[in-house]
Amino acid sequence: MRYILDTNGHLCPFPLMEAKKKIVELETGDELLIQFTCAEATENLPRWAAENGYPVTHFAQVDDAAWEIVIQKA
Repeated sequence: MRYILDTNGHLCPFPLMEAKKKIVELETGDELLIQFTCAEATENLPRWAAENGYPVTHFAQVDDAAWEIVIQKA
């Protein structure tokens, strides 16, 4: 199942903090689509996912200052 976490407009480190809270609620194999506008999160979200063994299945810039990333709970 895919869940959406919209953190657009939130300053860093809130996208990462919210992702950490949300991922614990998911089942193994579920995906978390995180939408964000904080440039710092383009580095800290993939790093956090890698450090925790969560595969990143999608990562894209969707606007001038907006990105989305899909992290799968492993």
